[in-house]
Amino acid sequence: MNPAETGTGPETSSGTDDDVRTVAGWIDEASAITVLTGAGISTDSGIPDFRGPNGVWTKNPAAEKQATLQNYLADPEVRVLAWRARMDHRAWGAEPNDGHRALVQLERRRKLVSLLTQNVDGLHHDAGSDPDKIVEVHGTIREVACLECEYRADMGVVLDRVRLGEDDPPCPQCGGILKSATISFGQQLVARDLLRAQIAAENCDLMLAVGTTLAVYPIAAVVPTAKSAGARVVIVNAEPTEMDHLADMVLRRSISEVLPQICGGTKSRPTGWSAWG
Repeated sequence: MNPAETGTGPETSSGTDDDVRTVAGWIDEASAITVLTGAGISTDSGIPDFRGPNGVWTKNPAAEKQATLQNYLADPEVRVLAWRARMDHRAWGAEPNDGHRALVQLERRRKLVSLLTQNVDGLHHDAGSDPDKIVEVHGTIREVACLECEYRADMGVVLDRVRLGEDDPPCPQCGGILKSATISFGQQLVARDLLRAQIAAENCDLMLAVGTTLAVYPIAAVVPTAKSAGARVVIVNAEPTEMDHLADMVLRRSISEVLPQICGGTKSRPTGWSAWG
């Protein structure tokens, strides 16, 4: 019987070598894999997560105000601080790691049907994933959008204005408030992206959740959706998640080390094996 049909929770959460080989075997068997990634996949690229022990909001709770739309709209000082933070965002100097590249390999094996990501750093694009398969549910830091008109541009264009002394640069078309094209707390998600995510969850035979606590809705709902549709669920995360009880396997290992092992196409990869040399 497919473990996804038993409803008995994860077979194991120890992340042993046998667990890794088991998951690699499931991926070999799968024909339609949907992947959901969170901040944890990018930490090995030097981008801190938000809620982990060393997360941005854990260390500086005030920084979360900059990600709340109501505060951003109401307080010019919040916007000034947000633009300074964007100038210094680690995404500008980051490069994809082996975890990102492993998902490209999964795509090349014609198994990955959709790559849903909560991340705004654009590293899946840099790694070479097909843009048509990527759903950036929470938007992207690489573009800027006006909150009052349809103006949208490359983030670099506006950051150049900040460097030249504009602390809170207005929209060049309507004078409105500009913000990174990310989804802030209190801001409506893109309906088309949510629909794509739901369809991907309903039609996969394996759901791979990587580097996410699965605490942010509505995107976290893709995991129980996939489970209910009969898919196996595999969670790869350093910390416990809110949906470990739904998983057929939970792997507590370094994401950039274990993803190449399970996505590469062989069931017997030894510990420490890397597809990248």
